[in-house]
Amino acid sequence: MAHDHALHDHHHGHDHGHGHDHAPTHNDPHGHGIWTQGHVYLGQGHARSETRARWAAIVTAVFMVVEIACGLAYHSMALLADGVHMATHVGALGLAAGAYWLARRHAGNARFTFGSGKFGDLAAFASAIVLGITALVVALESVQRVLTPATVRYGDALLIAAIGLVVNLVSALILKDSHHGHDHGHSHDGDNNMRAAYVHVLADAATSVLAIAALAGAYYWGLGILDPLAALIGAFVIGSWSYGLIRDSGMVLLDANADPGRSDEIRGFLESELKARIPDLHLWRLGPGHQGLIVSLITPDTIDSEAVKDTLRKRYPDLSHVTVEVAVCADCT
Repeated sequence: MAHDHALHDHHHGHDHGHGHDHAPTHNDPHGHGIWTQGHVYLGQGHARSETRARWAAIVTAVFMVVEIACGLAYHSMALLADGVHMATHVGALGLAAGAYWLARRHAGNARFTFGSGKFGDLAAFASAIVLGITALVVALESVQRVLTPATVRYGDALLIAAIGLVVNLVSALILKDSHHGHDHGHSHDGDNNMRAAYVHVLADAATSVLAIAALAGAYYWGLGILDPLAALIGAFVIGSWSYGLIRDSGMVLLDANADPGRSDEIRGFLESELKARIPDLHLWRLGPGHQGLIVSLITPDTIDSEAVKDTLRKRYPDLSHVTVEVAVCADCT
């Protein structure tokens, strides 16, 4: 005799109130809207993040031109390295703002099967590659300066580096509220695009501190070797940040498992509640605060797939696109 399993949700108080539109209501007299899923997977505060990224890019770009020009004029490798790092930061912020714009513009474009939420990760991946190349160039030039020292106007360069640090801190303040406003502490929910920009600003500020320390040492104590050495350390910081961003954004672009721990949790929950086998389960990131889930169940009795989907969405509010396949096999348990 076949039994209709009921799926009980024992997970109380898990709804964070993300406000994502998982299944928009359609004016359909037959009620087809319950089976129709929207594909707008933009993060909370998307427009605010776009505006802040644009302003941070403008502020940083203005001073970037000044710092690079002064680095060349004063022959300061540390100042030039900081300016080049700031240039990559401007590029990263520009890409971030552009990605927000493209994601918003194409949010309803049916050509993007699972929405446009990954534009930010694509921008992060591209900027990370540029950062890696930049780090290599700065490192090579720094080594050349160690072998062949150049005359540096340390006093003038020190002033420009100090102003650069202030600009970095201003950019960090511009991005801070937007970064923390939608990061609820879940790594799989965060906006990688904005988080990467924010962390990059902090790394840029650290590089400015290194440049100031090196220039001060050379100016007051004649330790000219500190200038190219500081640039080498800055190149290492840029390179390590580049590697981390390539790894993280690349995994998203390749649809890697968004959260292995959550996959195991969902699998265990379904097996425990339904006494079913789970031969196939895919969990991946669709956009900031949005995940997709495809799961196949093999059960000896009939199960309502819509009830399973509804329970999973209530238990995990960021599951914005859920597909449940049910195969009934009485002898498969």
